[in-house]
Amino acid sequence: MKKIIKTLSVILSAASLTSLCASAEYNDFYIMRKKDHNRPCLDTCLSYIDDYDAYYLGKDEKVIYLTFDAGYENGNVEKIVDTLDKHGAKGAFFVLENIIRRNPELIVKMAEHGHTVCNHSAHHKNMTNMSLDECGMELTALENEYRELTGKQMPKFFRPPEGKVSKNLLCNMEKLGYKTVFWSFAYADWNNDKQPSEEYAVKLILDNTHNGEIILLHPTSKTNADILDQLLSEWERMGYRFGTLDEL
Repeated sequence: MKKIIKTLSVILSAASLTSLCASAEYNDFYIMRKKDHNRPCLDTCLSYIDDYDAYYLGKDEKVIYLTFDAGYENGNVEKIVDTLDKHGAKGAFFVLENIIRRNPELIVKMAEHGHTVCNHSAHHKNMTNMSLDECGMELTALENEYRELTGKQMPKFFRPPEGKVSKNLLCNMEKLGYKTVFWSFAYADWNNDKQPSEEYAVKLILDNTHNGEIILLHPTSKTNADILDQLLSEWERMGYRFGTLDEL
Protein backbone atom coordinates (compact mmCIF):
# COMPACT_ATOMS: atom_id res chain seq x y z
CA MET A 1 0.00 0.00 0.00
CA LYS A 2 2.82 2.38 0.92
CA LYS A 3 4.49 1.64 -2.43
CA ILE A 4 1.23 2.43 -4.25
CA ILE A 5 0.83 5.72 -2.37
CA LYS A 6 4.46 6.62 -3.05
CA THR A 7 4.02 5.83 -6.75
CA LEU A 8 0.87 7.94 -6.95
CA SER A 9 2.67 10.78 -5.19
CA VAL A 10 5.46 10.71 -7.77
CA ILE A 11 2.92 10.67 -10.63
CA LEU A 12 0.98 13.59 -9.15
CA SER A 13 4.18 15.57 -8.54
CA ALA A 14 5.22 15.03 -12.16
CA ALA A 15 1.77 16.05 -13.36
CA SER A 16 1.91 19.19 -11.22
CA LEU A 17 5.33 20.08 -12.63
CA THR A 18 4.07 19.56 -16.18
CA SER A 19 1.08 21.78 -15.45
CA LEU A 20 3.32 24.46 -13.95
CA CYS A 21 5.62 24.43 -17.00
CA ALA A 22 2.65 24.57 -19.37
CA SER A 23 1.30 27.67 -17.62
CA ALA A 24 4.64 29.43 -17.19
CA GLU A 25 4.38 33.20 -17.10
CA TYR A 26 5.43 35.33 -20.00
CA ASN A 27 5.70 39.06 -20.64
CA ASP A 28 4.94 41.41 -23.50
CA PHE A 29 8.22 43.16 -24.17
CA TYR A 30 8.26 46.90 -23.75
CA ILE A 31 10.85 49.54 -22.99
CA MET A 32 10.65 52.55 -20.67
CA ARG A 33 11.40 55.67 -22.69
CA LYS A 34 13.42 58.56 -21.27
CA LYS A 35 13.55 62.21 -22.28
CA ASP A 36 16.35 64.24 -23.82
CA HIS A 37 17.75 61.37 -25.91
CA ASN A 38 18.78 59.35 -22.84
CA ARG A 39 19.00 55.60 -23.24
CA PRO A 40 15.82 53.80 -22.11
CA CYS A 41 15.74 50.97 -19.59
CA LEU A 42 13.86 47.77 -18.83
CA ASP A 43 11.12 47.48 -16.26
CA THR A 44 12.15 45.25 -13.35
CA CYS A 45 9.69 42.56 -14.49
CA LEU A 46 11.81 42.11 -17.63
CA SER A 47 15.22 42.29 -15.95
CA TYR A 48 15.73 38.55 -16.48
CA ILE A 49 16.41 39.31 -20.15
CA ASP A 50 19.90 40.43 -19.14
CA ASP A 51 20.68 36.88 -17.97
CA TYR A 52 20.45 35.53 -21.52
CA ASP A 53 22.02 36.12 -24.93
CA ALA A 54 19.43 38.81 -25.67
CA TYR A 55 19.71 42.46 -26.66
CA TYR A 56 17.52 45.55 -26.60
CA LEU A 57 20.29 48.20 -26.73
CA GLY A 58 23.54 48.45 -28.61
CA LYS A 59 26.75 50.28 -27.85
CA ASP A 60 26.59 53.55 -25.93
CA GLU A 61 27.76 55.55 -28.90
CA LYS A 62 26.16 57.35 -31.82
CA VAL A 63 24.98 54.25 -33.63
CA ILE A 64 21.50 53.10 -34.64
CA TYR A 65 20.53 49.54 -35.52
CA LEU A 66 17.72 49.54 -38.10
CA THR A 67 15.42 46.54 -37.68
CA PHE A 68 12.18 45.68 -39.45
CA ASP A 69 9.55 42.99 -38.79
CA ALA A 70 8.28 41.87 -42.19
CA GLY A 71 5.52 39.30 -42.47
CA TYR A 72 4.29 40.26 -45.94
CA GLU A 73 4.85 42.72 -48.77
CA ASN A 74 2.41 45.44 -49.81
CA GLY A 75 4.77 47.57 -51.90
CA ASN A 76 6.24 49.42 -48.94
CA VAL A 77 8.82 46.82 -47.92
CA GLU A 78 10.74 47.10 -51.19
CA LYS A 79 10.52 50.88 -50.96
CA ILE A 80 12.15 50.63 -47.52
CA VAL A 81 14.94 48.46 -48.97
CA ASP A 82 15.54 50.92 -51.81
CA THR A 83 15.74 53.85 -49.39
CA LEU A 84 18.25 52.02 -47.21
CA ASP A 85 20.33 51.27 -50.31
CA LYS A 86 20.25 54.93 -51.30
CA HIS A 87 21.94 55.83 -47.99
CA GLY A 88 24.24 52.81 -47.87
CA ALA A 89 22.51 51.80 -44.63
CA LYS A 90 22.09 48.13 -43.75
CA GLY A 91 18.87 46.91 -42.17
CA ALA A 92 17.93 43.71 -40.37
CA PHE A 93 14.66 42.19 -41.60
CA PHE A 94 12.97 39.68 -39.30
CA VAL A 95 10.83 37.69 -41.70
CA LEU A 96 8.19 34.97 -41.70
CA GLU A 97 7.66 31.99 -43.99
CA ASN A 98 4.86 33.83 -45.80
CA ILE A 99 7.03 36.60 -47.27
CA ILE A 100 9.77 34.19 -48.32
CA ARG A 101 7.27 32.07 -50.24
CA ARG A 102 5.22 34.91 -51.73
CA ASN A 103 8.03 37.39 -52.43
CA PRO A 104 11.20 35.37 -53.00
CA GLU A 105 12.74 38.00 -55.28
CA LEU A 106 12.48 40.60 -52.52
CA ILE A 107 14.22 38.31 -50.01
CA VAL A 108 16.99 37.64 -52.52
CA LYS A 109 17.35 41.38 -53.07
CA MET A 110 17.69 41.99 -49.33
CA ALA A 111 20.41 39.36 -49.04
CA GLU A 112 22.29 40.43 -52.17
CA HIS A 113 22.26 44.08 -51.08
CA GLY A 114 23.89 43.25 -47.77
CA HIS A 115 20.89 43.44 -45.47
CA THR A 116 20.51 40.83 -42.74
CA VAL A 117 17.54 38.49 -43.17
CA CYS A 118 16.67 37.16 -39.72
CA ASN A 119 14.35 34.65 -38.08
CA HIS A 120 10.95 35.83 -36.82
CA SER A 121 9.75 32.18 -36.80
CA ALA A 122 7.90 30.40 -39.57
CA HIS A 123 4.33 30.93 -38.41
CA HIS A 124 4.35 33.86 -35.92
CA LYS A 125 3.02 31.87 -32.98
CA ASN A 126 3.43 32.66 -29.29
CA MET A 127 6.56 30.61 -28.55
CA THR A 128 6.99 31.42 -24.85
CA ASN A 129 5.79 28.03 -23.58
CA MET A 130 7.07 25.89 -26.43
CA SER A 131 9.51 23.06 -25.77
CA LEU A 132 13.03 23.18 -27.14
CA ASP A 133 12.02 20.81 -29.96
CA GLU A 134 8.97 22.91 -30.85
CA CYS A 135 11.06 26.10 -30.95
CA GLY A 136 13.63 24.32 -33.09
CA MET A 137 10.97 23.27 -35.58
CA GLU A 138 9.70 26.86 -35.95
CA LEU A 139 13.20 28.20 -36.57
CA THR A 140 14.42 25.35 -38.76
CA ALA A 141 11.38 25.57 -41.04
CA LEU A 142 12.28 29.17 -41.83
CA GLU A 143 16.00 28.46 -42.09
CA ASN A 144 15.28 25.78 -44.68
CA GLU A 145 13.07 28.09 -46.76
CA TYR A 146 15.79 30.75 -46.76
CA ARG A 147 18.62 28.34 -47.58
CA GLU A 148 16.69 26.74 -50.43
CA LEU A 149 15.98 30.18 -51.90
CA THR A 150 19.35 31.89 -51.45
CA GLY A 151 21.83 29.07 -50.95
CA LYS A 152 22.91 30.82 -47.73
CA GLN A 153 22.56 30.05 -44.04
CA MET A 154 20.16 32.33 -42.18
CA PRO A 155 22.01 34.44 -39.58
CA LYS A 156 21.30 33.37 -35.99
CA PHE A 157 19.26 36.38 -34.89
CA PHE A 158 15.73 35.89 -33.58
CA ARG A 159 12.88 38.24 -32.67
CA PRO A 160 9.98 36.75 -30.68
CA PRO A 161 6.60 36.77 -32.45
CA GLU A 162 4.20 39.32 -31.00
CA GLY A 163 7.00 40.57 -28.74
CA LYS A 164 6.12 37.90 -26.18
CA VAL A 165 9.02 36.74 -24.01
CA SER A 166 9.69 34.27 -21.21
CA LYS A 167 12.69 32.74 -19.51
CA ASN A 168 11.78 29.46 -21.18
CA LEU A 169 11.91 31.03 -24.65
CA LEU A 170 15.20 32.83 -24.07
CA CYS A 171 16.77 29.68 -22.66
CA ASN A 172 15.62 27.70 -25.69
CA MET A 173 17.01 30.32 -28.09
CA GLU A 174 20.40 30.15 -26.40
CA LYS A 175 20.45 26.37 -26.68
CA LEU A 176 19.61 26.70 -30.37
CA GLY A 177 22.51 29.10 -30.88
CA TYR A 178 20.41 32.21 -31.45
CA LYS A 179 20.76 35.76 -30.19
CA THR A 180 17.36 37.23 -29.33
CA VAL A 181 16.95 40.83 -30.48
CA PHE A 182 14.32 43.12 -28.98
CA TRP A 183 14.30 46.91 -29.41
CA SER A 184 14.82 50.16 -27.53
CA PHE A 185 12.28 52.11 -29.57
CA ALA A 186 9.08 51.20 -31.39
CA TYR A 187 5.80 52.98 -31.98
CA ALA A 188 2.28 52.28 -33.24
CA ASP A 189 3.03 51.91 -36.95
CA TRP A 190 1.66 48.45 -37.77
CA ASN A 191 -2.02 49.18 -38.48
CA ASN A 192 -2.26 49.95 -42.19
CA ASP A 193 -5.79 51.29 -41.71
CA LYS A 194 -4.70 53.74 -39.03
CA GLN A 195 -1.38 55.18 -40.09
CA PRO A 196 0.12 58.08 -38.11
CA SER A 197 0.83 61.31 -39.94
CA GLU A 198 4.31 61.83 -41.32
CA GLU A 199 4.84 64.88 -39.12
CA TYR A 200 3.86 63.04 -35.94
CA ALA A 201 6.00 59.99 -36.76
CA VAL A 202 9.12 61.98 -37.66
CA LYS A 203 8.92 64.05 -34.48
CA LEU A 204 8.27 61.05 -32.24
CA ILE A 205 11.10 59.02 -33.73
CA LEU A 206 13.66 61.83 -33.70
CA ASP A 207 12.70 62.97 -30.19
CA ASN A 208 13.40 59.45 -28.94
CA THR A 209 16.66 58.86 -30.82
CA HIS A 210 19.43 57.69 -28.47
CA ASN A 211 22.86 56.07 -28.48
CA GLY A 212 22.87 52.40 -29.36
CA GLU A 213 19.23 52.51 -30.42
CA ILE A 214 17.73 49.31 -31.78
CA ILE A 215 14.72 50.70 -33.60
CA LEU A 216 11.82 48.50 -34.65
CA LEU A 217 9.82 49.66 -37.65
CA HIS A 218 7.19 47.73 -39.57
CA PRO A 219 8.13 48.09 -43.25
CA THR A 220 4.55 47.53 -44.41
CA SER A 221 3.74 50.97 -42.96
CA LYS A 222 3.15 53.61 -45.65
CA THR A 223 4.20 56.32 -43.21
CA ASN A 224 7.51 54.60 -42.51
CA ALA A 225 8.17 54.08 -46.21
CA ASP A 226 7.46 57.76 -46.92
CA ILE A 227 9.56 59.21 -44.06
CA LEU A 228 12.57 56.87 -44.00
CA ASP A 229 14.64 58.96 -46.42
CA GLN A 230 14.08 62.02 -44.25
CA LEU A 231 14.88 60.09 -41.06
CA LEU A 232 18.11 58.64 -42.43
CA SER A 233 19.24 62.07 -43.62
CA GLU A 234 18.47 63.64 -40.24
CA TRP A 235 20.22 60.89 -38.30
CA GLU A 236 23.26 61.33 -40.54
CA ARG A 237 23.17 65.07 -39.86
CA MET A 238 23.06 64.31 -36.12
CA GLY A 239 26.24 62.26 -36.47
CA TYR A 240 24.77 58.77 -36.19
CA ARG A 241 26.01 55.77 -38.13
CA PHE A 242 23.99 52.65 -38.90
CA GLY A 243 25.30 49.48 -37.29
CA THR A 244 24.69 45.79 -37.97
CA LEU A 245 23.49 43.16 -35.52
CA ASP A 246 26.80 41.29 -35.52
CA GLU A 247 28.16 44.20 -33.46
CA LEU A 248 25.87 43.29 -30.54
